[in-house]
Amino acid sequence: MSLVTTKEIMLMAQEDHYAVGAFNAENMEMVQAIAEAAEEQNSPVIIQTTPGTIKYAGLDYYLANVKAAAERVHVPVAMHLDHGSSFELAMQALRTGYTSIMIDGSKLSFEDNIELTKRVVAACSASGIPVEAEIGTIGGKEDGMAGKPVYTEPEDAKKFAESTGVDSLAVAIGTSHGVYKGTPHLAVERLSEIRAVVSVPLVLHGTSGVPDDQVRDCVSRGICKVNYATDLRIAFTDGVRSFLKENPDAFDPKKYGAVGRENVKAYVKQKMEVVGSVGKA
Repeated sequence: MSLVTTKEIMLMAQEDHYAVGAFNAENMEMVQAIAEAAEEQNSPVIIQTTPGTIKYAGLDYYLANVKAAAERVHVPVAMHLDHGSSFELAMQALRTGYTSIMIDGSKLSFEDNIELTKRVVAACSASGIPVEAEIGTIGGKEDGMAGKPVYTEPEDAKKFAESTGVDSLAVAIGTSHGVYKGTPHLAVERLSEIRAVVSVPLVLHGTSGVPDDQVRDCVSRGICKVNYATDLRIAFTDGVRSFLKENPDAFDPKKYGAVGRENVKAYVKQKMEVVGSVGKA
């Protein structure tokens, strides 16, 4: 089917108390894996790319891959700009045809983050494209994103959502980008406090490596979109490595790419069960 926006699938998730998995894709095989997993699980899905990934190949290349994958399945697929780093990049993604835009002004002052987000919301709303923003700071470092964790304050989140008209809001409750050192422990009570004062769907970033029971708890407390990136890269790379270790003379990328693809698909299917989106397409 044609690409959909994240707004329609996230509002359904919010109403029915589950979340939609948002999976970062780095190549064609990962796009195929995510779409095939969604079809097999009868689940809505969000495929997304970061500025670092876009720099590698371009907005148009990734959009073309995702559009082709979406047209081969019968479940809702949205194409999302993850951690849009500037107004200009957000507008480029909008013009290219992305069906969801994140503008990440979390490293700016609170007031400047509001103003930047309002500009993006105003530009995207005319085209019916939803906007995600972030308040607080996700810790860790990955794909050019780095920062020390700063937890989201509930009253700040309320003011931000109401001031900007944003469609969804990523909150910082202790997750981190990249690979965790030790087991994360999320501030779930703070999440409940945010949910109590913010009406728009909430988003959890940096979820690779977070124990599944904690993710389920966050979904039960109001998270509607769960982002996974690092673990997909690891799954794909592990598949390629294992194939080349067993077949050191192999030279056909299709052979080892297919193994990486199957690894990613298995991972995505399992996370769709965790967030509760199986059968919700």
